Amino acid sequence: VAHLRTGIVLSPTGGALAKQLPLFKFGLGGKFGNGRQWQSWITLNDEVGAIIHLLSGDVRGPVNLTAPNPTTQSEFTRTLGRVLHRPTFMPIPSFGPKLLLGGELADALLFTGQKVLPRVLTASGYTFHHDTLEPALRSLLDRPAA
Repeated sequence: VAHLRTGIVLSPTGGALAKQLPLFKFGLGGKFGNGRQWQSWITLNDEVGAIIHLLSGDVRGPVNLTAPNPTTQSEFTRTLGRVLHRPTFMPIPSFGPKLLLGGELADALLFTGQKVLPRVLTASGYTFHHDTLEPALRSLLDRPAA
């Protein structure tokens, strides 16, 4: 039995990315807190592809479903801004989300991070469609490189 541990799943139609898009489109996107927290992410297509891959194999134990190139929250913000051609100078202080979500939940979701790598998934032979952030965001948001 494989035990799946997933990172932030990126999709323009739901989840964290979909919630951030309106702010970024209005030029209000920014890093959370100091921006140094790690974000281990994976696109929805790779999440589904990895699950199908694991179902057809004999991998056992914990498996990290994340892209092989995690990023800091600050770099994620800069990259999303670059893809959308929007500024990213508005840092989001910790007190706002902590008031909305509660301190513990906001800390767990936004202000702490983990640098997680998909070693078992990669060793099992899975090939990522999107292994780096900028091409992944460009594909998801239909924004070709200039």
